Amino acid sequence: MRREEIIELENFFKEYLRSERLDLVEFIYRYEGRNLILRLLIDKPEGGIILDECAELNNKIGRILDEKNLIQDNYILEVSSPGLDRPLKTRNDFSRCINRQVKFFLSETINGKIEIDGIIKEVQEEAVSVDSQNGIILIAFSKINKAKQII
Repeated sequence: MRREEIIELENFFKEYLRSERLDLVEFIYRYEGRNLILRLLIDKPEGGIILDECAELNNKIGRILDEKNLIQDNYILEVSSPGLDRPLKTRNDFSRCINRQVKFFLSETINGKIEIDGIIKEVQEEAVSVDSQNGIILIAFSKINKAKQII
């Protein structure tokens, strides 16, 4: 698939899931042999999607992809929950984790550290405020490579 087709497909998934009041947490695509693997990690805005909902969505989305003939290659569609240790990517993801322990992996050091653990206290427009061992730290979203709630 060309990059434009992948972007178009991801936008289709986001739009469809939004209409179902769901969030696309992550869209992963890759080839395994001759098959294109499409993996959608989805969740409810408040969290807590269950296996039966994922299976139902897998069937619905598969039918729509086939009806609209959006993918020319052989593909395998996998719709699943991101799990408890899902990556935090959006402002909403961080907001959902206020007062929870999170591990941040940074693109540049803050106070000499590239990894910071702490409790999210506040989510601002461009940054997240974290209560760490070294006190309150403000981490800009642009400096976060990866973040995960610590379970």
